[in-house]
Amino acid sequence: MNILVIGSGGREHTFCWKLAQSEVCDHLFVAPGNAGTAAFATNLPVEVNDFEQLKKEVLTHQIEMVVVGPEDPLVQGIHDFFLADSDLQNVAIIGPQQEAAQLEGSKDFAKAFMMRHGIPTAKYATFTPETLEEGYAFLEQQTPPYVLKADGLAAGKGVLILAELEEAKKELKSMLIDEAFGEASKQVVVEEFLDGIELSCFVLTDGKGHVVLPMAKDYKRIGEGDQGLNTGGMGAVSPVTFVTPNFEQKIKDQIIIPTLQGLQKDGIPYQGFIFIGLIKVGDEPKVIEYNVRMGDPETQVVLPLLKNDLGVLFSAVANQTLADHKIEIDARAAVTVVAVSGGYPQAYSKGKVITGLSNESDSLLFHAGTRLDEKTVKTNGGRVLALTSFGTNHREAAKRSYEQLAKIDFEGMYYRKDIGNDL
Repeated sequence: MNILVIGSGGREHTFCWKLAQSEVCDHLFVAPGNAGTAAFATNLPVEVNDFEQLKKEVLTHQIEMVVVGPEDPLVQGIHDFFLADSDLQNVAIIGPQQEAAQLEGSKDFAKAFMMRHGIPTAKYATFTPETLEEGYAFLEQQTPPYVLKADGLAAGKGVLILAELEEAKKELKSMLIDEAFGEASKQVVVEEFLDGIELSCFVLTDGKGHVVLPMAKDYKRIGEGDQGLNTGGMGAVSPVTFVTPNFEQKIKDQIIIPTLQGLQKDGIPYQGFIFIGLIKVGDEPKVIEYNVRMGDPETQVVLPLLKNDLGVLFSAVANQTLADHKIEIDARAAVTVVAVSGGYPQAYSKGKVITGLSNESDSLLFHAGTRLDEKTVKTNGGRVLALTSFGTNHREAAKRSYEQLAKIDFEGMYYRKDIGNDL
């Protein structure tokens, strides 16, 4: 069949790399893609939220399956758009419908869902501009640090963790009244702070059956030792060494199964990935957040460890036969290191020439913010490249990633040199 991947980042390059190996994939397309996806797929110059133009491309190229990479088109209702169109309703969509996408699109929706179904998470309350004074009173009852989250999508930047009460009050007012995060902070969720170590869990479900992919740990801060500003992710490792069989069973029993049963009880159909952001508090797992797609850069460590044919798994999602499949996982460790533009996650330049991209090792090079300019690869985003390597352990895998990254160069290139060291 012909498959279209929607998106332009490292996650989408990884999907293209994996789907290009699938026995069920005849022709692969990606919209809009990047310089790396062009090696596996036909790049289509269409933005991810231009549903009408995507429809034209689907019909022109006789596409039978659409894999939605980023969250925004899912929250905007791309799956519903296809279902409502008689020309498109037989196209399989990997990614949930708009109501289910509210698990990521609204922090308040997600927290209410967790409370309703007894899924362990931080205590919280939600506030609007009209209830700002109640928000102040709620903050006064909390123990620092204070956690403030913009309710809507804020490109991974809508979360503040603050040490001082007065600063928390000031930022709450800024988010609600001054719309510090625009539409995303029309509502703000205030949570208790959970102290522990974070990890990411990935579930693929067809609404009935499910499979659990390898878990991963990502590194969000720009600086080594987890210092500095939050980013979209500076690297990732898999497997997660502190996930013991006992702890993994707790995740399944207390979080994965209640989440899937909760969706069924609420009558919310779900076909696609559920990315569960977890924190290990003592020896107990709690949910920090849900995402309704794969993570980036976690996809770049998780999919290379998956031995299954991804196209076959996606077909099983579309046919609701996923329960018939078992996951096979590579026994090695994988480490992904992300190279970013100088200045990221704040202002940065684009259009820098990238050299040293010919990769003659077992490592995998995934493009994110890149573009082809007359056969020259140039930077086109904050996160530019991700290098994934394998080893018998994280240290060995990381060493290989750093050896390969040292051969690549562009003006202002930066990457963390401590990915996986804390494990």
